[in-house]
Amino acid sequence: MDNTKAYQCLSVIDPLPELIQRTNKYLLDLRLAKWITQKQYEQLSIKPNEVELAHLYYLPKAHKPGTRLRSIISGLRHPTVKISKYLDNLLRSLFDQMASNTTVTSGFELTKKLQEWSTVNIRQDTTICTIDITNLYTMIPQIEGVLSLRKMLDLLKLKQVGK
Repeated sequence: MDNTKAYQCLSVIDPLPELIQRTNKYLLDLRLAKWITQKQYEQLSIKPNEVELAHLYYLPKAHKPGTRLRSIISGLRHPTVKISKYLDNLLRSLFDQMASNTTVTSGFELTKKLQEWSTVNIRQDTTICTIDITNLYTMIPQIEGVLSLRKMLDLLKLKQVGK
């Protein structure tokens, strides 16, 4: 948890009311600037009784020796979840379209792709490896994340999504 400095322990001050207020103000600013519709504004606005702060819990890593624990951040009712889901729904098909040639989603598909690749791309000395990424979402700087989205839209020759 200390690796990324993305999380902090809370003291007695509850940041939830300010987070709700800031997020709703940002959504209202988007609405007034006509970047989102009234319907989108209503769907994405936060109602205080529907949200809670994300919380941390741990589960044992059953496949590892010893008593190592995996930290889990549960943010299912976090104030920004509706916005995240909205953006994911908006961008998912575009990302899937871009990544379809390089994405493997199951063991069966991996076997099939390896057979296809073996005829052209895989040699006897090819090394196949897996990578374990930790703290992925807290390690992506916001500016670089937005620039990556911009690059994806440029590659797809899109100026606007979702209208």
